Amino acid sequence: MADLKRLPVGMDDFKEIRKSEFYYIDKTKLIEQVLENWSKVNLFTRPRRFGKTLNMSMLKWFFEIGTDTTFFDGLYISKNQALCEEYMGKYPVVLLSLKSVEGLTFEEARASLCELIAGEVRRFKFLEKSDRLDDDEKNAYHDLIFIQNLKETILGTKLKFSLKKISELLYKHYGQKAIILIDEYDVPLDKAFQHGYYREMVTLIRGLFGEAFKTNDFLQFAVLTGCLRISKESIFTGLNNFKVYAANDLRYDEAFGFTNEEVKQLLADYYLEEHFAEVKEWYDGYHFGNADIYCPWDVINYVDDLVFDPKARPKAYWINSSGNDLVKRFIDKADMTTRDEIEELIAGHAVKKRIRMDLTYDEVDNTIDNVWSVLFTTGYLTQEGREMDGIYRLIIPNKEVREVFVLQISEWFNRVVANDRASTEKINRGFLEGKTEDIQQELTHFLGESISVLDTKARNEEKEIFYHGILIGILKNNANWAVRSNRESGDGYADILIKPKNPDTGIVIELKYARSFKELDQACERALEQIKDRRYDEALREDGRNEVLAYGIAFWKKRCKVVVDKI
Repeated sequence: MADLKRLPVGMDDFKEIRKSEFYYIDKTKLIEQVLENWSKVNLFTRPRRFGKTLNMSMLKWFFEIGTDTTFFDGLYISKNQALCEEYMGKYPVVLLSLKSVEGLTFEEARASLCELIAGEVRRFKFLEKSDRLDDDEKNAYHDLIFIQNLKETILGTKLKFSLKKISELLYKHYGQKAIILIDEYDVPLDKAFQHGYYREMVTLIRGLFGEAFKTNDFLQFAVLTGCLRISKESIFTGLNNFKVYAANDLRYDEAFGFTNEEVKQLLADYYLEEHFAEVKEWYDGYHFGNADIYCPWDVINYVDDLVFDPKARPKAYWINSSGNDLVKRFIDKADMTTRDEIEELIAGHAVKKRIRMDLTYDEVDNTIDNVWSVLFTTGYLTQEGREMDGIYRLIIPNKEVREVFVLQISEWFNRVVANDRASTEKINRGFLEGKTEDIQQELTHFLGESISVLDTKARNEEKEIFYHGILIGILKNNANWAVRSNRESGDGYADILIKPKNPDTGIVIELKYARSFKELDQACERALEQIKDRRYDEALREDGRNEVLAYGIAFWKKRCKVVVDKI
């Protein structure tokens, strides 16, 4: 396998990938589509880690004057010779990735943006000596390089006109209009909302984009990427030739992310065809337009792991690449209806929701309906289908994303339990005193509050694990109890063993899942019989605890039954 190309893990520079001969899945059809569909300003909204930055780098290296045309040899776009002759290497290109523009204050974030623009402007140092620029224009270029050093009274104006000015200077030098590429345009707005200066950042971005895209006679065209379409903020107001291509658009549906065939070919190229099913289960499931799409970040990382360890198991690469506060906020805000809908999603079913594509960041928390829309646009949910009037059938795309929902649900439930001291204390007293009605009442209360993470097709053993986790979460809130789960005792493994503060007392619990409400009683009796038959109390008695209470607890959906026996 020494002849295998290196995988571009974490790489988003098209030039580096092609020059160093890393593995590359051809997305150059995007170039052809952008030119054929022609809009002055194009916005692509896709979830994070779906190849937006790499595609923007590809556009830069195709159009930029002085590019190495060999980077595109053998790729799809090279077959369109007429297009390549007309457009390849013919334009000055300005590329900014706003993913790093942030700060705890507006001033910090603005400084970050200024430095970013100055860094890009420095790429064009030849303008300082250009015989096609007069002294005033060269001074204007100098101001852009040192924009952060300008006085506060003029900084705002200079920043507002910065992109328009550099495109004008490039036009004066080359006699050719500029292409402007803005990657992750909405990240500064997201960060601003998180840190409390959202309105100031909206005003800044609106002014910058307005001058760059609306009134710029030196602009050939522009391409922007992001997660959300922030049209309501008037950021793009007045753009007559402005097109938004969201994840639900049929156009460009295969431009971001990997298709089924691309994944199959990748696995075949690395002799990993037998892993296709698990790759599909974990990382497929996104639907952009009419295309079935895999998350490229996940696929590349997993294949890279498999190359070095054939026994490697799938991991949540995409989920672990950043925080998942959005899902946490969603579950925290969920009312009873929403919790039922989350259960449907976890079980693999679709939920019908009206999706808004024009949300602003400060609207997200206004209603739970808005959060549904953002979960869709950011990749935590995808569309199974679309109905009339903006109604979508939403599903969890794959096993990886299902895991983050399950994790956040578990953490949420633990917080609920921790905050309900009265109920947990009543359960604890109930177990100590054999009060099955109290235990049953409070457990039912918690089950009503919980969100089931069970697949309806799961085996009963798997369902028992879910309820086991809920009960453990409740019992461990008593700091004076030693709670052991799946502990070897007697002739098997007891579900739960408890050593209360009283050294003479012990509690053993066996859980069962009933197939119906009517079978709860029978399931409880089976649980008690199992405790006695397999001597699960033995570990407690070896510790000198001879006053043992044995509990059989049966669950069915969000109902339970508790029985007790002294043994």
